[in-house]
Amino acid sequence: MSRSRPTPTGFGALLLAALLLAVAPSCARDARQAPVPAAEQTGERPPGNAVASAHALATEAGLQIMREGGNAFDAAIATSAVLSVVEPISSGLGGGGFFLLHDARSGRDVFIDARETAPASMDADRYRTADGGFDRDRAENGPWSAGIPGLPAAFVHIAERYGALPLAQSLAPAVRIAEEGFPVYARFARGYQARRAVMERYPGTRSVFLVDGRAPQEGDVFRQPELARTLRLLGERGFDGFYRGDVADKLIAGVNAEGGQWTAGDLAGYRVVEREPIRFRYHGWTVTTAPPPSSGGIAMAQMLQILEPWDLAALDETQRTHLVVESMRRAFRDRTFFLGDPDFVRIPQRTLLSRDYAAGLRATIHPARATPSDLLSGEATPLEDEETTHFSIVDAQGNRAGVTQTVNLLFGSGLVAPGTGVLLNNEMDDFALQPGVPNAFGVMGFEANAPQPGKRPLSSMTPTFLESDDRVAVLGTPGGSRIITMVLLGILGYDAGLDAQAVAALPRYHHQWTPDRISAESGTFSGATVAGLRALGHTVDLPGDRAAGGRGSSHVWGNLQTVLWNRRDGTLTGGSDPRNPVGEAKVEPVAN
Repeated sequence: MSRSRPTPTGFGALLLAALLLAVAPSCARDARQAPVPAAEQTGERPPGNAVASAHALATEAGLQIMREGGNAFDAAIATSAVLSVVEPISSGLGGGGFFLLHDARSGRDVFIDARETAPASMDADRYRTADGGFDRDRAENGPWSAGIPGLPAAFVHIAERYGALPLAQSLAPAVRIAEEGFPVYARFARGYQARRAVMERYPGTRSVFLVDGRAPQEGDVFRQPELARTLRLLGERGFDGFYRGDVADKLIAGVNAEGGQWTAGDLAGYRVVEREPIRFRYHGWTVTTAPPPSSGGIAMAQMLQILEPWDLAALDETQRTHLVVESMRRAFRDRTFFLGDPDFVRIPQRTLLSRDYAAGLRATIHPARATPSDLLSGEATPLEDEETTHFSIVDAQGNRAGVTQTVNLLFGSGLVAPGTGVLLNNEMDDFALQPGVPNAFGVMGFEANAPQPGKRPLSSMTPTFLESDDRVAVLGTPGGSRIITMVLLGILGYDAGLDAQAVAALPRYHHQWTPDRISAESGTFSGATVAGLRALGHTVDLPGDRAAGGRGSSHVWGNLQTVLWNRRDGTLTGGSDPRNPVGEAKVEPVAN
C-alpha cells in the first residue's frame, strides 16, 4: 500500500494533529505501521519485533533473522548487510557506520564506532593543487578520498559479542540478494546518472555497474556476484575474510592501481571501538545518543538543553522556529571548533554538555532578533539527502538497535576495487583537509578535525534512543550535516506526542552556523512564517528561491526511520519516511 506525504504546514500543524488524534478515532493506517495487539503484552517486553529501514528487502531480512532465532543485534547485521547490497548509493561494505545498541538483559547501552580510518599515507598536503589551492576532486573522488572501511569489522564484532546466531547466517540474506539481484529503483538510477562521470573512470566500477556498456535503469535486475563472494568470505572467515587474505589483497591492488597508497597494515590494523554513549535528560525523556567522533550527540544535547525552559508548543510558528534555529546556530559553531576523533584530540565534553554552559548560550539569544553568525565568538586556532542510511530495530526481548551507516556522498568515491564488488567510501572529505574550507556539506573544521593517519573523521550520524516512563523510541536519518537537526526535530515531535509515522513525515529545516541561513524543505513554512523570520533578520533559503537566482534548498531531505514502543498501551509501531517510496517499517507480533 502506498504512502503519501502529508502536506506540511509547519511543526505547529503536526502538534495540532497530535491533539486531534488524542480525542478522535484513528483512520485506517498502512498495515506496515499497524500497532501489534496487546493481548500478550505484560508491559515489560515489546509485543513483537519491529524493523524500519530504507528498503523493504532490508526490513524483511531483519525480521527473517529474528524468526530464525536471532536477536535485534543479529537483525542489525542482516539489515545493514542487505542495505549494503541494495543501497550502494548510500552505504556498503566499503564504508562505515555507528551502531547504538541496548541490551535488555543487562540494561546496558553501547555505541559501536565503525567509522572509517585514514590510511597511513594520509597527509593534508596531498589534497592541495600545484598552486596551493584545495583539490576538491581528489577529496571527493577516487582512491585518495577513501578511508579504511569499518562496516565489515562491525559485523564480526557484533556477531561475536552480542548476537545469538553465526555471522554467516545473518549475512545469508545479503549474499542471496547480491547473487539473485534486485530491481533498480528510481533513486538508484537517478543517483548513478549524477555520479556517472566519476563512476566510469574506474574499470572495477564499470564491470559492476555497466551491462554491455549500459548504465543501470529503473526496473533492471542488478546483480553483484563479486560482492556476494566477499560477503560469503566474511561470514565464513570473520575479520580475516575481509581485512586479510584475498579480499584485502584485491582492495589494496585496486586502490593502488588508481594512484592511492593503501597497505596490508592499514586493513589488518583496523578495529572497531566501543564507546560510552552520550546521555542527558530532556523534559521527561532520557536521550541516549552518539558520542564523538559523531558530532551529533553533543550538538543535540546543547540544542535541547538550550530549548528546554521554553514551552515550544505555546509559541507561534515564527517564534518557535526562531528559537530552534538559534539553538542550532550555537551548537554548530561549537561543532566547528571543538569536535573530532576523541582518540586524537581532547574534547571539552563535560563543558559542552553542561546545563550551565547551555544556559550561557541561551542568554545570548535575542527573543526578537536573529544573531548574525559572525557575531558569535570563533577562533580558528584553539547537502545530500540520498547519501547515508539509517534503520531502527526493536525485538520482542526489548533489545534495541539504532544504526546509521554511510559511504559519504552518492556512491562514495565511485571506485570499486576489481574482484571484490566493494564500492569504497569518500569519507576523507569529512576531515578538515584545509582549515576553514567547507567540505561537501558546507561545514567547516579546524585543528580538532584535521587529518592524521589512523584518525576517524568527524561525523554527523546520530542514531538515538528516547526513553520515558511509558515510551521507548529508536530514530535516525541520513542527511549529511542536516542529520543532527532532523533528529532534533524528530525528538521534539515525539515530545509533542506525535506517533512514529508522523515523526518520520515531519517537515524539516536547518541552520549550521555558517553559511548564515535557514534552509528548509518545500512547504515547511507558511508564507507568514517566512515573512516573520525574515523580519527578525533571518535569511530563509527556500527551494523556489533557486529559480530566482538564489542557492535554493532541496525539495525533500533525509530518510528518517523510527520505531516506537508504547509500554502503557502495549503497542509497537514503526515509521518509515514517506519521502522514500522503497522504505518499509514493519512489525511482527511475537507471543512472550
